[in-house]
Amino acid sequence: MVTRNSWWLGVTRDVGRYVEECDLCQRMKNRIEELAGKLKLSEIPEKPWTHLMVDFITKLPVVAGKDVILVMCNRLSKMAYFVATTERISVEGLVRLFQNYI
Repeated sequence: MVTRNSWWLGVTRDVGRYVEECDLCQRMKNRIEELAGKLKLSEIPEKPWTHLMVDFITKLPVVAGKDVILVMCNRLSKMAYFVATTERISVEGLVRLFQNYI
């Protein structure tokens, strides 16, 4: 756009430097990727505890030998269980926690 009105030797280099150093230019940069499109609603579960959200909260201080919190949340009712465990839990141990709490 600068070259529409004026031109000098090295205009591309000078404009590039200006844009790299300009804080406002860096924050207001145009997107080069396509937009994601319209959001779609996820389907609502028909029965409780058929669709779960599971996450681990890690890097906690050790209390009673436990340093991780396992969060299990029902998507329908938003009911959640918070279970203390360790980082070294096995798959079998995780299955047992699901069986005991859900």
